[in-house]
Amino acid sequence: MKILTIVGARPQFIKAATVSRIIRANPEVTEILLHTGQHYDQNMSEVFFRELNIPEPHFNLGVGSGSHAGQTGNMLIGIEEILIQQKPDITLVYGDTNSTLAGALASTKLHIPVAHVEAGLRSFNRAMPEEINRIVTDRISDMLFAPTHTAVENLTHEGLANVACFTGDVMYDSVLFYEARIQKDPEKYKTDGLPANYLLATIHRAENTDNPENLQNIFRAFSKLNLPVVLPIHPRTRKILNDLIKLPRNVYIINPVGYLQMMKLIMDAAKVLTDSGGLQKEAYFLNKQCITLRTETEWVETLHDHWNIIAGSDPESIEKAANSPLPVASRHAGFGDGASAEKILEKLISF
Repeated sequence: MKILTIVGARPQFIKAATVSRIIRANPEVTEILLHTGQHYDQNMSEVFFRELNIPEPHFNLGVGSGSHAGQTGNMLIGIEEILIQQKPDITLVYGDTNSTLAGALASTKLHIPVAHVEAGLRSFNRAMPEEINRIVTDRISDMLFAPTHTAVENLTHEGLANVACFTGDVMYDSVLFYEARIQKDPEKYKTDGLPANYLLATIHRAENTDNPENLQNIFRAFSKLNLPVVLPIHPRTRKILNDLIKLPRNVYIINPVGYLQMMKLIMDAAKVLTDSGGLQKEAYFLNKQCITLRTETEWVETLHDHWNIIAGSDPESIEKAANSPLPVASRHAGFGDGASAEKILEKLISF
């Protein structure tokens, strides 16, 4: 069986690494890896392939940044050519990016079955490009691998129960695997020059980075927090910040880091503040309270017992959440048993 895996952004590299490791162990399955180039600088792309031991992509479209239409259109053209050339049995797509949508669309048009990992997530916010990507990808896919039971329920309500399957979350598999590696040699993955006790923050969603008011409110909140705020920053966000914001003294800007360094930053942080869906889960899996800088989350399971607090960009809400007591209850189960990748491969082979 030949699987064409399509990735393009940081969260997809992490998920694909977990599933690809299981695929490579099966001699009856061949995987062709296509990188769209959606994330294209070294810290956002190449470093993840190296440290996660993902094989060099067979194809890299090098699409880079652009408008949603331009980026997705260029991906469609490139992906279609490779699909026609390679003739895979199944196309495997991950998450909710333009790479996900383009891979699913190009494959469906060529009558190649599509499997969607992390299917069924819904924020119910149609203003998010990711929400549109999820809905369309789920609608045209032949296999929907849901990471949570809530995701299965969403798909059932949309009439897709017949192609939906609860597998658990491959990100949970990933955190368990790489946490063990980090604990064997923690100094190797430590970021130098940071304060001993800090809050870890990331900001990258368009609803924040493209909204000056939201961005200013978030940094106004940061300036009032009792601890230093460590902020690994995407190049695009750094440029916006330089134009709009006078950074508070307690905010430490650092360059983007690889996956294992980011995991170590989470492990050493007091709390996490983020608008990233992936980081919400990573914080949850690593027993860190998260303050979500959005008005909703797809990962409702993380909200149990205040492990995740929705604060949006309201300064008072952010400050209150950051200074709130840490959770005392155990985390709520619901992301599988750490063997999601094995279940996904079993389903792909059965299909």
